[in-house]
Amino acid sequence: MNKKGKFFWILIGIGLFIIFVLMIVSSVIEVGERLRSFGQVVEITFYVLCAFVFYFLIVNPIRIILFSPSFSIQTTFDKDNGKSKKVYKKVALNMLKNPDLSEEDKELLKEGLKDRTELKHQLQHVFDHSIKNSLNKIIIKNAKTVMVSTAISQNGRLDLFTVMAVNIKMIKELVVKCGFRPSFKNLGKLTANVFVTALIAEGLEDLDFNEIFPNSTKNFLSDIPFIKPIASSIMQGISNALLTIRVGIVTRKYLFSDGKEITKQEVRKYALKESLKILPVVIKQSLSVFPDRIKKMFTPKKHANEAESN
Repeated sequence: MNKKGKFFWILIGIGLFIIFVLMIVSSVIEVGERLRSFGQVVEITFYVLCAFVFYFLIVNPIRIILFSPSFSIQTTFDKDNGKSKKVYKKVALNMLKNPDLSEEDKELLKEGLKDRTELKHQLQHVFDHSIKNSLNKIIIKNAKTVMVSTAISQNGRLDLFTVMAVNIKMIKELVVKCGFRPSFKNLGKLTANVFVTALIAEGLEDLDFNEIFPNSTKNFLSDIPFIKPIASSIMQGISNALLTIRVGIVTRKYLFSDGKEITKQEVRKYALKESLKILPVVIKQSLSVFPDRIKKMFTPKKHANEAESN
């Protein structure tokens, strides 16, 4: 991709982030104006709390992502130069901060830091044998958070913020785990993916899933205990979880693209295939954390009374 294409995606990423910030500010001001009736102190306190939440959930993860070194695994096979060696060192030091890295891998990296000619090979070994295997766990964990949160929440704008915050956190965790970030061009593409995912999450609140899914699916869900009354909320959570998994898979693809230019078709095909593999695991683990009380929150009184009478 030429420089104009890279610059285009960077501008897209920045522009979409600004739009997201304006949407959040608008919602915060709207709530703040309602709180004004309780006193100006309450309103100001609310704004301060929102500012802290926005910083820790949005700004700080983005800061960590942007200040991580950009690194392509393909460079491990390139001819060494001074700049490459500095990048190797920075990536290795970042990876050593990872508490989940095994002692064996840490020793390999420490040895590599002493012998810079071997460091690139040590990095390649750790990437292939340790890092790649642990990225799916991060994706599954965050997809579960999105599924449960958006299934419980009945507010579209809250779903938008939740999905955006969790997706950014997931990308940050993937970057921290690897010790490096995708290029700014790919970060711009990821921003577009996350923003679209968040908008879809907001729109799903108004959909009637009973009209979308076939009767066979609805009948299957109705046969599962406790699921029928909350089927619509569960399907909303599953849809958001699938989109979150896709963002995680695309991020992983960008991190491990081996420096190659990958097409949209390749990314879409790969992301869909991998997402459908992970989704059943997320659904199974997410449904297990729904306690009876939460299920009752979504159960209409008519169903609750019938259950009690039985």
